Amino acid sequence: MLKIIKVKNYEEMSKEAAKIIAETVKARPNGVLGLATGSTPIGTYRKLIDMYESGELDFSELTTVNLDEYRGLTGENDQSYYYFMHKNLFDHVNLRKDASFLPDGSKANAQEECKRYEELVKNLGYADLQLLGIGRNGHIGFNEPSDVFEVTTHCVKLTDSTIDANKRFFESESDVPREAYTMGIGTIMHARKILVIASGVDKALAVRDSFFGPVTPKVPASILQFHQDVVVVADEAALSLSN
Repeated sequence: MLKIIKVKNYEEMSKEAAKIIAETVKARPNGVLGLATGSTPIGTYRKLIDMYESGELDFSELTTVNLDEYRGLTGENDQSYYYFMHKNLFDHVNLRKDASFLPDGSKANAQEECKRYEELVKNLGYADLQLLGIGRNGHIGFNEPSDVFEVTTHCVKLTDSTIDANKRFFESESDVPREAYTMGIGTIMHARKILVIASGVDKALAVRDSFFGPVTPKVPASILQFHQDVVVVADEAALSLSN
C-alpha cells in the first residue's frame, strides 16, 4: 500500500518523517531502524535528536543499519557515510556504540564485503522501518537506473548525475568516489515499512516517475509501488509534477 503525505516545505517534511520514525521506535524499542544519508534526512535527524533530548525517544535498545557507503573511504574520512551518521545522529543520542552498522568502504574486496553486509542485515531480521531519500534519477540507496533490479547488497558504479549531485560535498568533482557499496533492491524491500522523504523541485520528476509511472529498473524507486507499506512524505515542490 502506498500512502503519500503532502506537506508545505522541508521543515514540515522533516517533522512528519521524524514523527513516523518515532512511532516505530516507540512500538519496537529493540527493533531495527534502516537509515539513509544525504542532505534530505538531516532535518529529520535533527528532529529525532530533539525528541531524544526532551526525553520523548530512547535509542538505547535500538539497532541501526545504513543503506550504503562509498567504496574507498574510511570511517575517518569526513565525506564517508560513517562520519555523516555520527555527526548528524549517532553522537547525539543514546544509541549503543556497537549497535550501528554500515557497509565498510575501506574493504577492497567488494564481493566479500557485500556478502558480509547482506548476511548481517538478514541475520538482524531486516529493518522494521527503512528511511529512504530519492535521487534525481530515481535511485534509492545507490541503486542506479539499470536494466535489472539488483537484489542483494552489491558494488555499484555511480552515474554521472549522482556524481554531479554529490560533488557539492567534496572539494572537487574528481574527489567524488566512483563506486559505492549499497543494499540491493531486494534487501530494501524486505523492510516491514518504508518511509520515503523528498523535498524540492529538483526531485519532482523522480517522485512523479517513481510513484505515478510504470515500475521499471530504469527508475529504481518505482519498485516501491509493490511494497505492502510505503509512506512518501514530500513537500509541495517535490509533488509539483504529480498533481
